[in-house]
Amino acid sequence: MEGLYGLLITLDSFLGGAKWFPFVLLGVGLFFTVYLKFPQIRFFKHAWQVITGKFDKESDPGDTTHFRALTTALSGTVGTGNISGVAFAIFLGGPAALFWMWVTAFLGMTTKFVEVTLSHKYRVKTEDGTMAGGPMYYMDRRLNMKWLAVAFAIATVVSSFGTGNLPQSNGIAQSIEATFGFEPWLVGSVLGILLALVILGGIQRIAAFTARVVPAMAVIYLIGALAVIFANLENIIPSFLSVISDAFTGSAAAGGFLGASLAYAFNRGVNRGLFSNEAGQGSAPIAHAAAKTKEPASEGMVSLLEPFIDTILICTITGLVILSSGVWKEKHENVFDRSDMFFVAGEYDDSESKDVEKLYGFLNGVEGNEIKPFTGAITIVNGTAVSGDFTLINSRSVAEDVKYSVGSEDLFTGTLKIEDGKPLKENLEVSGKSLVHSAALTTIAFTRGFFGDFGQYIVSVGLLLFAFSTAIAWSYYGDRAMTYLLGPRSVMPYRVIYVAGFVWAAFSDTTLVWALSAVAIVVMTLPNLFGILLLSKEMKETVNDYWSRTKNNRDK
Repeated sequence: MEGLYGLLITLDSFLGGAKWFPFVLLGVGLFFTVYLKFPQIRFFKHAWQVITGKFDKESDPGDTTHFRALTTALSGTVGTGNISGVAFAIFLGGPAALFWMWVTAFLGMTTKFVEVTLSHKYRVKTEDGTMAGGPMYYMDRRLNMKWLAVAFAIATVVSSFGTGNLPQSNGIAQSIEATFGFEPWLVGSVLGILLALVILGGIQRIAAFTARVVPAMAVIYLIGALAVIFANLENIIPSFLSVISDAFTGSAAAGGFLGASLAYAFNRGVNRGLFSNEAGQGSAPIAHAAAKTKEPASEGMVSLLEPFIDTILICTITGLVILSSGVWKEKHENVFDRSDMFFVAGEYDDSESKDVEKLYGFLNGVEGNEIKPFTGAITIVNGTAVSGDFTLINSRSVAEDVKYSVGSEDLFTGTLKIEDGKPLKENLEVSGKSLVHSAALTTIAFTRGFFGDFGQYIVSVGLLLFAFSTAIAWSYYGDRAMTYLLGPRSVMPYRVIYVAGFVWAAFSDTTLVWALSAVAIVVMTLPNLFGILLLSKEMKETVNDYWSRTKNNRDK
């Protein structure tokens, strides 16, 4: 299992984690933005008109309305990434990461417009009478690349578990346990039943559910976020300025010495932007293929609003909550995760500028850095280290007030062996003050507003709704991919396994699944970007034809 995990991490480093991947993603978006004359600006108003149903016709082919197709797709993109992903990006790249998320979203609006339009154009009606679409259909029916379509569909099924199912269930269970104390198996079982009731009803029930839940969860989250933003109103303008300035100077230091370089902030922001709004990944076109319309371009215009809502609005709000509250630069009491914890040789203080420079070099791989991993033994008495020339780094910051325990209560006394910076004792629990990241950082930020400590419950409820709706949307993506691969009869077995996996993941380790999903996402994205580039001329003709033919209706 460890060998497979290592292989997946290596593959991801050559694919999604590679330096060239953000340039490919942004490059395609930039190309279509210029080639189609900035459709995210030209068609922005018209997209909202289409959503309201102004141009709807009941007789048009499809399974659901424009609005419900949009909310289904949004339920897949508006997820834990909007809460924990933004926090993690800022933690790693500073305020500049948020700027590059904006850029990714702006260009991604065009990318999504293109992929949805082309996928909708080549959708099909299946044996059971429902619509099926997505990049696999234009790859097969238009490009005659069956092998590429099959690879994309398989990657979609894998991602449905690795992105939309198992990690979402695990994240919900951990959050509910930490906030309310409910056992993970109980949370997984209850939510598994609810998930089954929704997805077994197909796209009609999924769309009806998301049409209610997506607006509701956005309102709840927005109220909590604005409570923090208005409580720290004097910090909003400085926060915006830091996002802009740090994007071009690379001077941000997220909590002292761990500030990343400009290139690192760029990479983090672009990757987080993709994982948040999924523009270019090819997932959203599957949901939009169900929309009732004879005009593929009209549904494409609806879809360009997704990155705007998901990233430019919701992710920005999360970012402002974190930046304006100042929690991203503060050390907080927490239990250290073993993967975030590292012992280095020598004693360092991140309040000293000379130490900051050295630690920055160590954490960011600067050549010639003198800091080395610590190997040796540490004597600990009643949970406190009393010997050893070392510094404990947690979440890329110098840990303070550190306590060592066996379990959650018994303070450790004895000798702790460290090898290459990592403790060898498996059941050791280490706690203290350090920087935090991901959902924990957003949770702390939400307590710095008018609601005080109650703000943490808004994050927990937000995580629950966001993650659950993501699981619902991805179940649909997976079942359409299964329909393409094996036909409609394969959908019900897939849904049963999907629900079972959701329950199991609530109390299991999903680390391997995350690694597998990271690779699958790139296997979806790269073929999709390649395919829409091949059809760029057809895309332009389709849009121009739609825009000229519908002029009279738009003017009414």
